[in-house]
Amino acid sequence: MPPLRSTTEAPVPHPVAPSCRPYPEIAPVEDCIGTAPLDFPYVPSFLGFREGRALIKAVKGLRRRPDVILFDGHGIAHPSFLGIASHIGVLLGIPSIGCAKENLVGAYMEPGQDEGSHSPIVHGERIVGVALRTRLRVRPIFVSPGHLVDLPCSIELILKCTKGYRLPEPIRRAHRLSKIYASKFEASPR
Repeated sequence: MPPLRSTTEAPVPHPVAPSCRPYPEIAPVEDCIGTAPLDFPYVPSFLGFREGRALIKAVKGLRRRPDVILFDGHGIAHPSFLGIASHIGVLLGIPSIGCAKENLVGAYMEPGQDEGSHSPIVHGERIVGVALRTRLRVRPIFVSPGHLVDLPCSIELILKCTKGYRLPEPIRRAHRLSKIYASKFEASPR
């Protein structure tokens, strides 16, 4: 993968608010909200079909094409090895990483308690991601490559984007922005 200049995070659920930021400083540069009709029901492990159009619209709304997208969801650590990070990363042609709060498939050993400790997630006979401790004595997050990124690069980037919290800062910001947008939309007369 070439040197990174920026990262973008795509949160789920709807609406989506990618937050573009330069790497390695991880300071916000640009935000964009994407919305689309929800015409696909919620089906576990099929989030790309429900959220994909809004995610793609939001990423395409950014003035600067991101070098990598961090998804609040899974990459290849998925029953079909095609989680939302892989699915949308392929459609956009942009490197992507899945970063989830819960494990979806496979088995793992609890990682050590220190920041940066990780243990492989094994699904079938394949390592599909890691349980990664981003802070001392917090629950691990579940990181898996999405598209055009390998596992060591995924781990390194997630750790560099984590600033004192369990989740990477781009994911935290995107969640805040989508909640602000959703609350304004719900409060406005229709």
